[in-house]
Amino acid sequence: MTSPGNPLKVTQTFFPDQMKLITKAHGVYKSRLEPGLQCRRTQQTHSMAQKTALIVYAHQSPGSFNAAVRDVVMQELASQGYRVLVSDLYAMNFRANATQADIIGDLKNPALFQYGEEAMHAWMEDRLSDDIVAEQRKVEEAELIIFQFPLYWFSVPAIMKGWMDRVLTQGFAFSLKKMYNNGVFKDKKAMLSFTTGATQTMFQPDGINGDINIALWPLQNGTLHFCGFQVLAPQIFWSPAHCPHAVRTMMLDGWRARVKGLLAEKPLTFAPCELFDLSFQGGFQLWPKVREERESLPYGITTGHHLGKPLPPDNQMKAQPADEGSARPDCRN
Repeated sequence: MTSPGNPLKVTQTFFPDQMKLITKAHGVYKSRLEPGLQCRRTQQTHSMAQKTALIVYAHQSPGSFNAAVRDVVMQELASQGYRVLVSDLYAMNFRANATQADIIGDLKNPALFQYGEEAMHAWMEDRLSDDIVAEQRKVEEAELIIFQFPLYWFSVPAIMKGWMDRVLTQGFAFSLKKMYNNGVFKDKKAMLSFTTGATQTMFQPDGINGDINIALWPLQNGTLHFCGFQVLAPQIFWSPAHCPHAVRTMMLDGWRARVKGLLAEKPLTFAPCELFDLSFQGGFQLWPKVREERESLPYGITTGHHLGKPLPPDNQMKAQPADEGSARPDCRN
């Protein structure tokens, strides 16, 4: 399966149209000028009360190992004083397909329906469908979001992919000026927690499935970090269906122990926007000086920005050690 194209690669009307909307400073648009403004206000309200975590959960069976993993994190976070929200996508019959039904009222361009652009306008004018609005409200309230799922075709299940497509709309989750380390959700943390059918050795660089870091890149960089999230290292439960009960119990105990200190963990490393010439003339590519500075280093910057060099070890699996800060740039401002 492939994800929708990066918004930087859509038709050029995206940027001019978005800039017109961003600079429109009257009426209903005024409250939407700064993506994340409502989010920050909501965060301030809830910070005075309880901290909030959101679990976006996708598994069909309440008796699954995924359900057990979900229950562990719910219990542990609740014991730490968190208000825990759960979006159980299958139980909700959450609609995965992004269609015109998500837009209330008239389309901006009925002759050519472009979901991303129509959803952006609808968000700015409070015309998104109720199910999307409800999920966006949960995202606004949460300091931490955990995506819990079984790995399907090296990615999330279709119903969770639909949640990402429909909920993380333009304007609400990102804009031209607010993406990656400058993103709307840069003060929030998010992570993937999932089960696999394959063993860990199958996802090693010399394993038949290839390096797990490469498989994780589209989700962790292309979705979560693109929206600004500080992405915590993934929690992977390798092939639990083929493990004895005692091993599965150990997996859950290890997860519970990790959750106790989860919010104190350092996020994964990504290339900050400041390393790139963010213009059409510059092709949104690394500044020449940055490439020159990397020439003598043994690894690329990240899994995706490898520069033809060996991949940084476990870039999408582990946070960068403190003593390697000079070798790989931090993603935060």
